[in-house]
Formats: sequence, structure tokens, C-alpha cells
Amino acid sequence: MIGSLPRVLRCLPAAVALTLAAGTLHGQETLGTVTFPASGAPAAQPHFIRGVLLLHSFEYGAAAAAFRTAQQLDPGFVMAYWGEAMSYTHPIWNEQDITAARSVLRRLAPTPAGRQARAPTPRERGYLEAVEVLYGDGAKSRRDTLYAAAMERLARAYPEDLEAKAFHALALLGLSQGERDVPTYMRAAALAQDVFDRNRDHPGGAHYLIHSFDDPVHAPLGLIAARAYATIAPDAAHAQHMTTHIFVAMGMWDDVVAANERAVAVVERAAGRAPVGCGHYNEWLAYGYLQEGRTLAARRLVEECRAEAAVSTRRAGSLADMRATYLVDTGEWSGAEARAVVDTAALDGWGRSVVDFTAGLGAASVSDARAARRALVRLASRHASLPQSARGNAQVMAGVLGAAILFVEGHRDEAIAEASRAAQLEASLPFAFGPPAAYKPPRELEGELLLAMDRPRDAVRRFEEALRRTPGRTLALLGLARAAAAAGEVATAREAYEGVVQNLARAEPEPPALAEARRYLEHHQAGAPGSP
Repeated sequence: MIGSLPRVLRCLPAAVALTLAAGTLHGQETLGTVTFPASGAPAAQPHFIRGVLLLHSFEYGAAAAAFRTAQQLDPGFVMAYWGEAMSYTHPIWNEQDITAARSVLRRLAPTPAGRQARAPTPRERGYLEAVEVLYGDGAKSRRDTLYAAAMERLARAYPEDLEAKAFHALALLGLSQGERDVPTYMRAAALAQDVFDRNRDHPGGAHYLIHSFDDPVHAPLGLIAARAYATIAPDAAHAQHMTTHIFVAMGMWDDVVAANERAVAVVERAAGRAPVGCGHYNEWLAYGYLQEGRTLAARRLVEECRAEAAVSTRRAGSLADMRATYLVDTGEWSGAEARAVVDTAALDGWGRSVVDFTAGLGAASVSDARAARRALVRLASRHASLPQSARGNAQVMAGVLGAAILFVEGHRDEAIAEASRAAQLEASLPFAFGPPAAYKPPRELEGELLLAMDRPRDAVRRFEEALRRTPGRTLALLGLARAAAAAGEVATAREAYEGVVQNLARAEPEPPALAEARRYLEHHQAGAPGSP
């Protein structure tokens, strides 16, 4: 509550420290706790701190609004302008609105020198110097590098300033322009870990640890932070969703579903309506539902998203994503969703590529090689026009679709080779957190094709490789179980079928795969004759 805040006195030019804990503004809003000394009027300070908390949870629009409120209450509050400017750079997503950010800084003073003159302390001048670099001249990649160096200097100059260290960690995560560079991510993790260890209620400390570790190899290192972040900032939708970066990488589907359901609920409360069908959180929620075999719930999300997309063309990309995930993971290529028409007019190049991939894979799945090849031609023709960051995954999708087509055409060895090339390309790309970026993992497809060719031992190895990249994925577990059973590898089959049973415990309707897994486990119980 506001009454429980530490007493704050305006003391220019001296900085004033303020800690904002749970439930201080906007009713019982809980966003975490930070201590951030800043020179500003007492009435403006809670809004400034709220803005910082929201920045750490990537709630950028709300953060900018909070900083503007602080400016209105104290037009000379230098750090409130810094904060609003910071809301226009999104390092993890490789996004930046330099025009909006420069406009904010000019409202403080027309020139960098003028802005520096208004900063009352050396530390605040350091923050301003860093943001001037971030929005200065030159290419974004160079400015990002210089900004990270500026934040490193600031953090070293003020070792007790956890905000400087936290924003330095985030700056490092942004250096790879939206792609994962493991050594740099580990440097960021070390900084974020120190912040988290010194303040277990710091949203940035937990958040940046999760981003540092959200790949299958490192994800267990981020599990404590993920568990903590959910309780640190329950009123930040992104914070609830963000925990699932770790849960997806560990195949923890109940947690994926629960966290994204919470995130969607926060969005719906803020919007004042339900349901909210499209959007990033629902995309991941649908994926979680599908891993649990909850196809009715996943289909409902797709239908709700389609209704939204019919009203708002901005939702078209989300619909393309959710529909592709649904069809690939259910295999309902002859169902109503596969027959649904998708309006591609509002889609960008990537969205259209997703629609073409889905159409092509669906055609191949019903042995219509000609229609599948037409989709592949459309997909390949768009490659050069895609953003550089999307081209790799588009090539993987083309390889997966090409392999499926070759198999249908009877060129089985060539199909295996094409799927293998797609898998090698995927492995060469920086790991993209979350559900499979190319929708159908190529090693998983390769395993399915090998199993269809009665090569179960080879299929086992491919499914094992697939699961290293997508731990706990139900289709890969099911493929591994079937291949291992056919190869006589009972222990491997039993373990994989146990994973299928665990994943599908909440399935609706109950899928045939669940009955299949139970039958195998009943006949191959541990310790039974013939079972290792």
C-alpha cells in the first residue's frame, strides 16, 4: 500500500531511493520489488518505479504510460524520460523505435548536452549517457554493442546498483540481434544471477535468467527462476508466460498450460473481456494443450482466434501460427480445420510461408503430391523476400515439405536424405526458444519416414535426436516408442510409452495413442518375462 512505502523526500540534487513492493498502485497490482535511487518529486516516484518494474517484465506500453505519468507530476524528473525512452527498445525481440525514443529525449532537452545538464547526479548522467548511445548514430548492431559497454561501465562504477547490473544483462542478451549466442547468454546469466541472489523479488533478475537458459541444454538451470518469476509478478502477463520458456524446454506440459492460462487471464482482465483468442500466449497455450492431447481445448483457441482475425487483420499471423500447430500436431488433414480457407491478404511474408507450408504438408498427407508441390513452389519463391532472421526456418520448412512430397512420390531414399538435410540446417541455426520454429521438426519427420520404411532401429536414433531438441514432445515420444517396440528395444519403448501416458493423462477426447501406450506397458511390465 502507498501508506507502507518508505518516506520519500525530494532532495535535489541528491538522489532519493524508493522501493516499490507488491500492491502499491492500481489496486493490488503485484509486479515485484526494486530499489532505484532517482531524483524526482515524491508524488512521481511510485509511477517511476512502477515503470521500471514493467520494463523488467517487457510490459512496454504500460511502462511508457507509467513514466509519462511521472513526467506529468514532475516535468523535471530526468530518469522518467530515460525510462520512457527505454520502453522503445526491445532487445530480446530485436525491435527498436528510434524515432519515438529520440522524441522522448528531446522533450527533456533538445540536445545531449542539454539533457546531461539537467541530470542532478553523476549516476543519473551515466544512465543518460548510455541511452544517448543506444539511440545515437550508426547501425543498430553497433549502437547495441556500444550501449552494452556503457552499461557495463555504469554497473562497475556503481556495484550496489542492481538496476545497472540488470539492464547490463539485458543489453548482453540483445547483442546477438534476436539470435542465441551461448557464451554471451552465459555472461548475461552471471549478472542476472547476482541480481536474483541479492533480491529474490527482482523481476529482471528472474526474467533475464530465464532468457539466458531457455534452451533444452540449459533449461534446468533456469527452473528456480521460472518458479519464482510466476510469484514475483503475477500481474504482468508476460511474466506468467515467460516461465514457460523453461517449461517448454523441459517438456513440462502441465506447467506450460497453467502459466499461459494465467497470462491470458491477465490480458483478459486488462482488456475487460473474454475470451481473447489470438496472441503469443494463446499460441503457446494451444501448443501445450496439444502436447497433452487436449485437442478440444486447442481447437477452441483456434476458433476463437479465427473469430478475432475476421474482425482485426492484425491477428492474421497468430491464426496462421495456431492453425499450423494444430494441424501438424493432430494430423487432422481431412478435417474441418484443414478445409478452412485462410485469408492471406493481411499476412506478411512469413505468415504466407506458414500457410503454404501447412497447405503443402496437408496435401502430401493425403497423397496429393501435385498440390503439395505447388505449395512448395510458392514457399520457395518467397524465400529471398523474407527477413534474414526468418529465412533459415523457412528453408527448414521447405526441406520438411520437400521430404514429405518425395516420400509420397515413391522416392523414399531421396525423402530421407532431404529430411536429413533439413535437420542439419535446423541444427546449424541459433536455437529458437519455444515450440518448434518450423512446426514439424525434421528429425521427427525423418523418424516417421524410416519407421514407415520398416527401418525401426534407424528410426529410434532419429526420434532420440528429435527429443534432444524438443524434450517431451508427444509425437516424438510416440514415434520413439513405436520404433523401439518394432526394433525389440523394450526398455526404450517402455520409457517412451510411459512418457506418452504421462503427457496424455488429461487428453480429451482420449486418443488411440493413449490406449496403445497402456496396452504396451501392460504387456511389457518391468520385471515381466522378456522385459529388461
